[in-house]
Amino acid sequence: MSIQSHEIDPLLRAKITRLRAEVCALHALLPSNNLVAWTSGNVSARVPGAELMVIKPSGLDYEDLTPESMVLCDLDGNVVEGAYKPSSDTGSHAYVYRHRPEVGGVVHTHSTYATAWSARAEAIPCVITAMADEFGGEIPVGPFALIGDEAIGKGIVETLAGHRSPAVLMRNHGVFTIGKDARSAVKAAVMTEDVARTVHLARAYGEPIPIPSADIDALYDRYTNVYGQQPSADGVNQQ
Repeated sequence: MSIQSHEIDPLLRAKITRLRAEVCALHALLPSNNLVAWTSGNVSARVPGAELMVIKPSGLDYEDLTPESMVLCDLDGNVVEGAYKPSSDTGSHAYVYRHRPEVGGVVHTHSTYATAWSARAEAIPCVITAMADEFGGEIPVGPFALIGDEAIGKGIVETLAGHRSPAVLMRNHGVFTIGKDARSAVKAAVMTEDVARTVHLARAYGEPIPIPSADIDALYDRYTNVYGQQPSADGVNQQ
């Protein structure tokens, strides 16, 4: 049974308020990184501890987005709170959250280079170390699906099963990324476009050289478990 707005307790309300502000702010990173045009694209976040998500409203200009305009939906895609209609991709975001409980954020873009790969129904091969680091291999291609229901979400979940990639190129459509939270999913969307452009240029000048799978594994492990600030046993960060 879907939660009703009046059933939201103060603790849950505080989480929703925080996520509305966070998701609104993260949307600004899509146009600033040239990942979207006009009103296309969207970011959503799962509400921790509840069968709810916060998502962008449909068709609003990015500069007009506010925390209050973000729409609260349940994980069947039904609106719980919001003055606006939610994104047309809401059903697909909801499907991902229902079937991937570890996912806390979903992003969709039509970024130019990555979408060009999707129009060719071609996976982006892992030929640069940045891809091995971030994606642990190729960025796969998902099936063609029409917008408006759960079909895209089903394609995302099925395609990413068995992949380390947080990104999928949905054929003839664009990019969908997932992450432990919405910020991680936005980062994956930014990196997807970055490597899509680099690999495109590499292939324009010749045949890119694949990275051996053992080296991809080593690079991915280092980036996942060693790179950046790692907390020590006493909680102090170590490089």
